[in-house]
Amino acid sequence: MTLFQATLFTGIFLIAFGAHFLWHGMRSAKSVQAFPRSRIAAYILLGTAAAWFLYKVTQLGPADFGQYKNILFAVFLVVALGSFIYVPDFLAVRGLAALILLTAGALLNAAYMELPTTRLFLVSFVYLAIIAALILGSNPYKLRDFFEWLYRKETRPRIFGGIFAAYGLLLLGVALTY
Repeated sequence: MTLFQATLFTGIFLIAFGAHFLWHGMRSAKSVQAFPRSRIAAYILLGTAAAWFLYKVTQLGPADFGQYKNILFAVFLVVALGSFIYVPDFLAVRGLAALILLTAGALLNAAYMELPTTRLFLVSFVYLAIIAALILGSNPYKLRDFFEWLYRKETRPRIFGGIFAAYGLLLLGVALTY
């Protein structure tokens, strides 16, 4: 993936994410607040993250414990499947955090050897997303608390969406100047 593609796709995603909150505002409260404990979202997000991570394990080379990749694959597969049985609470949030971290790796790889000024806007957002993913992965209930705070006032969801949509437009503009 090139820096142009990474910035463009991230910008489009942020515009779509922000547009949801801008368009729906308080009407989305019930569905958004149900997300952290959603079983369907858990299966989709954690299942996708586990599949992506297990694929990355199969691609390990000798310098990255590649001689143990079959053992690592089996252990992580058991952990992924076991999490649905033994730790089902807030599994959607943990899956989202894992997907954010895996996506961040791909985005940072795209920006790796580029000039610092051209990648600044993308990597700044990616590092903030990594911080959010680490916090949510270790304390998934914080997302539930954030949603409760977000929907406490009428204007907050629209402001939240506006910030993401505006940054998405900025990334879109930056991508088109490469």
